[in-house]
Parts: sequence; structure tokens; C-alpha cells
Amino acid sequence: MTSNTLQFDTLHEDMIHDAQLDYYGKRLATCSSDGSIRIFEVNNQQQKFVEALKSHTGPVWQVSWAHPKFGSVLASCSYDGTVLIWKETGSGFAVIHKHDKHQASVNAIAWASHELGPVLLCGSSDGKISLVSFTETGTWEVQMIRSAHATGVNAVSWAPVIAADTQTNLVKQFATGGCDNNVKVWAYSEETKMYDVVQTLSGHSDWVRDVAFAPNTGLPRTYLASCSQDKNVYIWTRDAQSGSLDWKQQALSESFPDVVWRVSWSLSGNVLAVSCGDNRVTLWKENVKGEWECISEANESGQKA
Repeated sequence: MTSNTLQFDTLHEDMIHDAQLDYYGKRLATCSSDGSIRIFEVNNQQQKFVEALKSHTGPVWQVSWAHPKFGSVLASCSYDGTVLIWKETGSGFAVIHKHDKHQASVNAIAWASHELGPVLLCGSSDGKISLVSFTETGTWEVQMIRSAHATGVNAVSWAPVIAADTQTNLVKQFATGGCDNNVKVWAYSEETKMYDVVQTLSGHSDWVRDVAFAPNTGLPRTYLASCSQDKNVYIWTRDAQSGSLDWKQQALSESFPDVVWRVSWSLSGNVLAVSCGDNRVTLWKENVKGEWECISEANESGQKA
């Protein structure tokens, strides 16, 4: 596996918490404890600073790009308890909506697949999750879900919109991870028009720091990864062919030396990147025996360890 590493100074004045490429991989957004978001153009192993966005009043934890069918739209969430939705105009990025219904830090955000429309999922330290939707009438609607995780929500992730066992009905599901050490899977009810918990996955012994659904690979199986303060990463799988709603839990073959902060799947859905507090990123892949193997490792300088 070969890869090129591009390193540059973002000129943030404090710790960087997130960095996200847009749909085309041409724009990079970074966010920091300095309260700012910085936008860069990335092309041919070069980067160009575009703009600094400074409307939050606290550390910015995450950023998320919407699908380009909705324009050049970026969401950000902050310790200040707000979510800002930005849209690029001729004069740069401007805030088009401010979501301030949470009573504590908003720690995680994720846009739904474009098939579900412009819907942003948010998780907060107040224990609630919210869904912010742009309606056909041109207004923003907010649906609050209380007591998602009683002691706080740290992570959110949408499930693939095309299910492993069907190519017809769109899947409306997401997962959340919280300070109650649990991962919860939520599904939309056509009857109540609400998202309800359909499964609580218990296994971690400390705060869940991140959750990530794998993209649909065409196999009749759904993969969900979770990582935790307990230094473990679990792969949760559900087989569509069995008809069972139960998830099987499998730990990666090693316990990590420090807190595991983030997990992220490749676009192909078969390689998992794990970011650990020891400043290493490891890549994992499932072998033919169903075991997960570490196939690559990089240190904080981007060099293979």
C-alpha cells in the first residue's frame, strides 16, 4: 500500500480537533480550540489557504461537508453549544443557520446521505441528539431527541442509506456513542415520524469516543465500528440474511496503548483507520477467516512505523 503525505501549517493557534475533505477531495476544512475554522484548497500535493471562519465563541470540535447537490455547505459544532451551517457565496462563506437548542457543548455532527435530504445529526453533552432539516418550504426545522445518552453524547454516524439486504427501501438509521459507555442504534418510525432506539450495544467499559458505520460494500452484512476511552475498538456486525436484529461484537486483535479517539472507514468500506492517543494511526482489514489484521501503521509525522 503506497500513499503520499501532505503536511502543512494550518496556522491554527491551538489544538486541531478535526479535518475533513469535501465530496471531491478538493477542499479541506480544519477546526481548532482557537475557535476558528480554516478552509484550504488541496490539489496535486499542494494546498492554498482560502478563508478563516470565526463565528464560534469556544473550541470547535467537528466540521462536516454536505453533499455538493446542496451547494458548498459546511456545518460546524462547538463547545459554545451551537451548530453553525455555512454556505459559500461569491464573497466567501457565510452563516445561513444557527442551531442553538442544546444546553451544553455540541460534540459531534454528521450530514445524512443526500438521498434523505439536507439533514444534519447532532450530539451534545446535554445528553440529547437533534436533527436539523432544511425543508421544501425553505425553512429550517429541528427535532430534539431527549435522553439519548443520559450523561452526554460524544459521537454520531449515519448508516448506509442502501441496506445490505435490499435495494429498494432507503434505510433511515444512525448510531450514537456516549458517556454511558453504550452504543445505540436508532431507526426511523413511519408511524411516529421519530427516531427510536432499536438496539443498545454494551461492551465498552468507559466513554465511547467515536462510532462509524462502514459504507455498503455489496455484502449482506452491516459493519459498525466503535472506539472508547477503555483503549478498545469493537467491530459490530449484523447479517441481513439471517433475519436477526442482533449484532455480533468482535474486538480488534490488540488492546491499544492509549485512549482511542476516532475510527474511520475507507470509501470502499473494507479498511478501518484507528486514531489512538499515542499519536499513531493504524489501518485494519478483515481477512478471509473473519479476523481483523493490522495492514499499515503511521506515526504523527505521517511516516510508516
